[in-house]
Amino acid sequence: MQPLRGIGLKVASVLIFIVMSSMIKATADTIPPGEAVFFRSLLAMPVILVWLASRRELATGLRARNPLGHVWRGLMGTCAMGCGFAGLGYLPLPEVTAIGYAAPLLVVIFAAMFLGEQVRAFRISAVVLGLVGVLIVLSPRLSVATGGMLDHAEAFGAMVVLAGAVFSALAQTFVRKLVETEQISAIVFYFSLTGTLLALCTLPFGWVVPDARELALLVGAGILGGCAQILLTSSYRYADASVIAPFEYASMLFALLIGYFVFAEVPTWTMLGGAALVVGAGIMIILRERHLGIQRARQRKAMTPQG
Repeated sequence: MQPLRGIGLKVASVLIFIVMSSMIKATADTIPPGEAVFFRSLLAMPVILVWLASRRELATGLRARNPLGHVWRGLMGTCAMGCGFAGLGYLPLPEVTAIGYAAPLLVVIFAAMFLGEQVRAFRISAVVLGLVGVLIVLSPRLSVATGGMLDHAEAFGAMVVLAGAVFSALAQTFVRKLVETEQISAIVFYFSLTGTLLALCTLPFGWVVPDARELALLVGAGILGGCAQILLTSSYRYADASVIAPFEYASMLFALLIGYFVFAEVPTWTMLGGAALVVGAGIMIILRERHLGIQRARQRKAMTPQG
């Protein structure tokens, strides 16, 4: 294990994903979300294939033992991506990022519902704390308590991003089951393939011909998305998931910086306070998962016959 290298790869992947999102946001006024999903998914596949070929894993890395599982993961993941891209057209980048942090909290609930995982009081408390943080982030978009008119577009955007977090949590729940039989490279590739095919179904709903600037941003977003996925996958080769998972929240810092300097988005104290609660809850769950993992490892070792 090389934990520092794993952390570096994780942080790099998080930064590239945020840059990718900012490129999608820059086209959101004119490019439909389904079209953006198409470019993001299609152009990630060649990057993944070249990476696998360079590792001489092309023959084995795409083997699918559970095709239906890939379909369900791809469907949920594509819906999550589409909702996230749509939300970028309505809300500031840091706000979309903060609401997206609801996904790992919801995974705890879905894993208990669909995978039979036991969830005790500590993790339930962390999930409740995190969801309170999400509600705080959402509150200015959904409340008319201040006496002002409700901005329907922003309220719609907030609900779309929250729906994306739900779909993302479902996708991550499917991934937890898929990793029992599938290689990560196969999961990543077939997600991109499914996303490309599903995005084509939105073609009748108003795709546009992008101009040179928009095309460059869409192509760049697709390539960067593939590169970020490779960096993310590679990070787990050098460090345990429990070590690098908290660095996912570096995305908030990157989103704040890009939002401020590129899109002139000034964060509110309400958004920052809610995001802090969500991040804190997420880290609590990660630390608890790490503790439970250590306990399970000790139990397996104790049960192993000593020779």
